[in-house]
Amino acid sequence: MLSRVANSVYWMHRYIERAENYARFMSVNFNLALDLPPNVNEQWEPLLIATADNDLFFKYYQHPTRENVIQFMTFDKRNPNSIVACLSEARENARTIREVISKSMWEQLNKFYLMVRDTSPKQEWGQVQAQEFFLDIRNGVQLFYGIIDSTVTRNEAWHFGRLGRFLERADKTSRFLDVKYFTLLPEIEAVGSTIDLMIWSAVLRSVSAYNMHRQRHRSLTPSSIIEFLLLDKMFPRATAHCIRQAELSLYEISGNNMVNGFGNTAERTLSKLRTEIEFTETADIFKLGLHQYLDNFQTRTNEVGAAIFQTYFDSKPVEV
Repeated sequence: MLSRVANSVYWMHRYIERAENYARFMSVNFNLALDLPPNVNEQWEPLLIATADNDLFFKYYQHPTRENVIQFMTFDKRNPNSIVACLSEARENARTIREVISKSMWEQLNKFYLMVRDTSPKQEWGQVQAQEFFLDIRNGVQLFYGIIDSTVTRNEAWHFGRLGRFLERADKTSRFLDVKYFTLLPEIEAVGSTIDLMIWSAVLRSVSAYNMHRQRHRSLTPSSIIEFLLLDKMFPRATAHCIRQAELSLYEISGNNMVNGFGNTAERTLSKLRTEIEFTETADIFKLGLHQYLDNFQTRTNEVGAAIFQTYFDSKPVEV
C-alpha cells in the first residue's frame, strides 16, 4: 500500500474518533450540570485544559463560558481540533482515497460533515438541544463505524484505520479522566465528597461506561473507575483494550508474528507501552498520582504516533 493512502486512512479514522470524543467531552459537563447543587457553578475551562486547547482558546476568547467553549470546541475552524474542523479533515482524507473506501463510507461521511457544518452555531441552545446535537454526532460516528465493519475488506487499509481509531480513543479516554482532575483541582477538600462522586459518575456516563462498570463493580469508587477505564482489557473504550487492539492491527500490517518480537520501531514502542499497562495496578497509579500517570500516558501515545509516522508514512525519495 502507498504510504500516502495509508496515511490518509489512518488520519481519517483519527479525526472521526476525535470528533466523537469532543462531543463526549462536552457531555461530561452537561451530565454534571444536571446533578450539581444549585450553588455550584458549571466549570468549562477544565475541558480546554484536559484537551490542551486552552492556550489557543484564550487567543480568541476572553472567558471560558459555556457558549464560548461550545463554539470553540464544536464550530470554530480556527481550532484544528474542533468537531467541524476534524470532520472536514476526515472528509478531505476520504476524498483523496475514494478508490480504497466503500461508497457507503463516503456518502455517510459527506452527509455527516454537511449536517454539522450547516448547523448554526449562533442559535441559543438550552441543555436539551445541545445534548441532542452532541448525541447526533456520536450516533453519526457510530453509524460510520458500522458501515466500515460491514462493507470494508479486512486488508491493510482496514488495519491502518483501526490503528488510528484505537490510538485516538486511548488518548481521549485518558483525557476524560483528566477533566475530572482539573475540575476539582482548585478545591482539594472536595475530594471524596458527594460532588466528587458526581463528577466520577459523569465521566463514566460520558464514555458510555456507567452500566458496564456497575456490572463489573458493586460500587462507584475512584479506584474501581480508574481500574475500569484504564486497565480493563474487555471494555472497548478502556485504554488497555484500545492499546492492545492497536497493537494487533500494527502487527497485521507488517505481517510480523508477535510471538517472535517486534520488527520495527513502531511495534517496539507500542508493544512496550502495552506491556507496561498490562502489568500496572491501580495502586501504582495512585502512588505516582493520577494526573502524572495520565500525562505520561499521553506523552507515550504521542511517541507511538511519531514512531508510526516514521515507520510507514515518512517516505523519503530513493537516492540513486
